[in-house]
Amino acid sequence: MDLVRNPYAPGAGTPPPELAGRADVISSGLVALQRTASGRPAQSVILVGLRGVGKTVLLNKLNEEAENLKFKTAFIEAHEGKSLPELLAPSLRSILYSLSLVEGAIEKARRGLHGLKGFLNGLKVSISDIDFGLTIGPEPGLADSGNIEADLPDLIAAIGEAAKAANCPVVLFMDEMQYLDPREFSALIMSMHRTTQRQLPILLVGAGLPQIVALAGNSKSYAERLFRFPEIGALAADEAALAIQKPAHDEGAVFTSAAIEIILKDTERYPYFLQQWAYEAWNVAHGDTITESDARKAKDLAIAELDQSFFKVRFDRCTPAERRYMRALADFGHGKHRSGDIAEKLGVKVTSVAPTRSALIRKGMIYSPSHGDTAFTVPLFDDYMRRVMPDLKAALSDN
Repeated sequence: MDLVRNPYAPGAGTPPPELAGRADVISSGLVALQRTASGRPAQSVILVGLRGVGKTVLLNKLNEEAENLKFKTAFIEAHEGKSLPELLAPSLRSILYSLSLVEGAIEKARRGLHGLKGFLNGLKVSISDIDFGLTIGPEPGLADSGNIEADLPDLIAAIGEAAKAANCPVVLFMDEMQYLDPREFSALIMSMHRTTQRQLPILLVGAGLPQIVALAGNSKSYAERLFRFPEIGALAADEAALAIQKPAHDEGAVFTSAAIEIILKDTERYPYFLQQWAYEAWNVAHGDTITESDARKAKDLAIAELDQSFFKVRFDRCTPAERRYMRALADFGHGKHRSGDIAEKLGVKVTSVAPTRSALIRKGMIYSPSHGDTAFTVPLFDDYMRRVMPDLKAALSDN
């Protein structure tokens, strides 16, 4: 097969050639954007799912739809080591400057810029490019108390007032929301609550790992009414088959039913893995028909690639103690497992490994589907842990 014509796109956030099985999510997100643009109330959205289900792809798709609707947009990826004010400030400054060019919104936008300056000063946030470009002074009393739960709602409301005056809606896209500090997450929820109460044209569309729902609920009880939390999971069998078959068909090729069946079983129908398997199967095929044999060869190639990239990059972030915990969890196989059973496998008390478990949750490696349960956030990661640390007894004795 022609490698240049390979239509599949494995990669972080890379749009697949066929975005199968996500029409309902895109449609409901588009409705929220359209309602916000028309001045009607709409619930903000936080997409929830494991790694590799396509949350970032959906954020990018909705960002594209927002730009088509003439929204002012910001796209932010939360991560460890950077605060929410640092992440937000560059995008908020850009939005406010663009709103300040709209007749009728100049004063409101300038007030928002005053608020942004006070917000950064109050929280003692220093960002070189912001300091260089934001020469405007703060407005005393506006978002400058140094308490993010008080200041961020004031700042976002000021931006909402400017957006309303400009008749130009704003949407904040935020990926990896589980990495937000609890107080910062609380401040963000309060900010969206404020804009909803004042009917200001600002929407939040975010994405995070499954623990994000509990984090939101623990932060503010009204979060369940303020946001929708669509669950993004593995594709249905027909949707997964379409994601494989249609791109090939568009290039004049075809997967046999047996080949598709093998790929669906190996990947458990997770979108990222479907792209990797189909990509490898295309490359090993010798004709326009991709066979069962090609699919079997693709498995070894796909696993080797994932082991050196998708899986390894996460494994390398973990300490030896964290790796032992994950290896013990992996021994139970797919799905959720009792934390007490994992501790027993390690030969220790639950309380002694609680800090390790908490650290892994903060790193986004595992989550708690329900009280006392633990599961991997990365599909098929248990298989990887057994490959990379094949001897459980040796792994657990390596202290």
